[in-house]
Amino acid sequence: MQQPELTKPAPAPAPASASATPAVRPAATLAVTSAATAVTLMTYTAPMITLADTAASLHTGLSAQAWLLNGTPLGLAALLLVAGSLADDYGRRRAFVLGTFALGLTTALGALAPNTLLFTLARIAQGAASAAILAASLGLIVHAFPTAAGRVRATGVWGAFVSGGIALGPLVAGAVSDAADWRWSYGVLAAVTLVVATLAPKALTESRSPRGGRPDLPGALTLGLALVALLAALTLGRDGWLRAPIAVLLVATAVLLAAFVAVERRSTTPMLDLTLLRRPLFLASTAGALFTGLAVIALFSYVPTLVQHTMGVTPMGTAGLFVIWSGMSFLVALQARRLAGRVSPRHQLAVGFALHALAVVTMLGAAGSGQWTRLLPGLAISGIGSGLLNAALPLLAVESVPAGRAAMGSGANNAARYIGSAAGVALMIAVSTSTGTTRHALGHGTNTALVVSGALALTAAGLLLTLRERRPATRQDH
Repeated sequence: MQQPELTKPAPAPAPASASATPAVRPAATLAVTSAATAVTLMTYTAPMITLADTAASLHTGLSAQAWLLNGTPLGLAALLLVAGSLADDYGRRRAFVLGTFALGLTTALGALAPNTLLFTLARIAQGAASAAILAASLGLIVHAFPTAAGRVRATGVWGAFVSGGIALGPLVAGAVSDAADWRWSYGVLAAVTLVVATLAPKALTESRSPRGGRPDLPGALTLGLALVALLAALTLGRDGWLRAPIAVLLVATAVLLAAFVAVERRSTTPMLDLTLLRRPLFLASTAGALFTGLAVIALFSYVPTLVQHTMGVTPMGTAGLFVIWSGMSFLVALQARRLAGRVSPRHQLAVGFALHALAVVTMLGAAGSGQWTRLLPGLAISGIGSGLLNAALPLLAVESVPAGRAAMGSGANNAARYIGSAAGVALMIAVSTSTGTTRHALGHGTNTALVVSGALALTAAGLLLTLRERRPATRQDH
């Protein structure tokens, strides 16, 4: 009769967390999340090299080309914070797997798009799927690597694969486009994404941090619509800012953001805890990500197109140049963990921005000269700076929020990065084409874009140096 007594504790897998913890596979988790992140960034960067061919094939006008680049950042920015919050509450593994499958399918739809509108919609859907992947990835990594040392190493590797995806995307797109139609590059990326999606369920262990209460759907709706309105205004502003549609979108953005703040203050389970905005570490994380998008990603999203137009470099040649920047970033991000304990993530970000500012100075005049070799020093220096940024941002994203809200922290950080990216791309296109689209005019415009990027990077470095934790305040509490 002792048997029933022995089998009764069997339902005590109720502490599923206890039985799930040994089942966590840190190496497999890091491998799958890093691979999916790399593919996500590959789909993000593919249009940078194929923009000219894609625009010609879809008959996309110059002013509408910003949508070809900004479609994915729009979906990312609108849903990253939402995806992170939902992943924490309902399961990071679930969000990650659904996002990976969705990215594969929407990338395939992009390959089949017959016109600019449908291609842009496919890109926005790719961004939405990518949001689930990027937000859930860091939450899964934090769960799989509970120690500080393990987390530093894991987030460094993950950040390196952000750079790796940026490096490989243009190479794959350029190689496939040289051999066949640009659409095939999206087909290849879709296939690779679906392979990763099939591997994910077995490699990952579910984790969540349920808070009880209802999901913050009003907060998700108001914030998502506010970001869509903002990014639509920034993209349409390319054709002139003093127009009624731009004013309507900007007013809608302000109203929706005010509604979001009101909703979050009343919610018992807010999507974004507004008290985090009083924490210097969270502000540093968000500001660092925003300016990474504005100053760095935006510049290198559009420079490949400018290089092709002003220097006559082929898409594959442009991808090779691009790899100098992104490849250096990959190598530096992998090694940045050695700085742990000696250089804070905040100072690491400041150094990264300062290096990018130095890099753009060395690149001034290169576009007008027609000599692509003049770009090489700047690409290498900026690559080092970008490696420091990509290693520090994910670590700061999870350290600046409560431990159970890692996916939300990742969502907030990456949302800021891609809002900055979308706004920056619109800005770079505007300033680089402000004097015309002839080769000479674009050479002059490229210099202007470089100066703007460098100024934004220096602003970011200065801001980050001022955002330090207020330690004396904790002493008073004592």
